[in-house]
Amino acid sequence: MKKIIESRKLLGVDKDVELRELKSLYRNLMKDWHPDKFNDNHEAKLEAEEKSKAFIEAYHLLVSVAPETHAQQAEQYTEVITSSRIVDFLYKSQTLQVNFADGSSYEYFGIPHATYNKFLNSDTPDRFARRHIYHSYIYRKVSKAMES
Repeated sequence: MKKIIESRKLLGVDKDVELRELKSLYRNLMKDWHPDKFNDNHEAKLEAEEKSKAFIEAYHLLVSVAPETHAQQAEQYTEVITSSRIVDFLYKSQTLQVNFADGSSYEYFGIPHATYNKFLNSDTPDRFARRHIYHSYIYRKVSKAMES
């Protein structure tokens, strides 16, 4: 969740920003901070490169957690969480990454440590996640399922 908040702050948007507005803002920031604009000043060019990288990362994160993106991917997401089992997971800084048997991987943000402990100690982690995680927290897809 912290990562999302920092990305919104960096791009100067609130949580209700629409993808169209986000894209426009991102393009304008990239025009202003493109490293090629600073060829005559090495230090400014390095700063622009760092800012550009930060803008790109923030933009992609916010696009991936946007409601419009989730709506476009809803059918596929539902298929993964209902029919593919959890094969591995990683919890760090209130972010839970879940890797599924079909090769898909999703990150869930803002997971309290107590909820993670319940998930970890559950006899049926798949069922626990379906009931308490998958539809309760902001998520994003981090890798695609393997195509057959």
